[in-house]
Amino acid sequence: MKLDPRSNKDFLAGLIFLLIGAAAMLVARGYPLGSAMRMGPGYFPTVLGGILCLFGLYVMQRGLRSGTPIKGEWGWRPLALVTLSMVLFGFVITRAGLVPALIAMFFAAALAGREFRFREVLSLSLLMSAFAVAVFVYGLKLPLRLLGGW
Repeated sequence: MKLDPRSNKDFLAGLIFLLIGAAAMLVARGYPLGSAMRMGPGYFPTVLGGILCLFGLYVMQRGLRSGTPIKGEWGWRPLALVTLSMVLFGFVITRAGLVPALIAMFFAAALAGREFRFREVLSLSLLMSAFAVAVFVYGLKLPLRLLGGW
């Protein structure tokens, strides 16, 4: 049995890692690299992109060795809802603040799953909002509005 790499899930995942890593390294070419002691703005994306490329090559060769085919179809609904949740976060944070943006993002992303439990999503979104406020607003002192009017 001959395996087609286009139907191998590990090969395709590795290819995605490789492409994202190469894109990061390509974008970082326009910035000064610096050194490990004095990192320039292009250092981190170049190193991270290189690591991602190496990881992608490893996953691709593991997929070719295992030969596991893709089972099932694309989940278009989860893909759309998770993407929508990120767009919704970016839209709401500038208008209503950090906490409403996080709550909206968690609810939109939770709708992508097979099971939706309102209480679990609400408690998770409140807990993660409190954590984000503690880390980003109080810990890192980022100038984010917690609650704001439209």
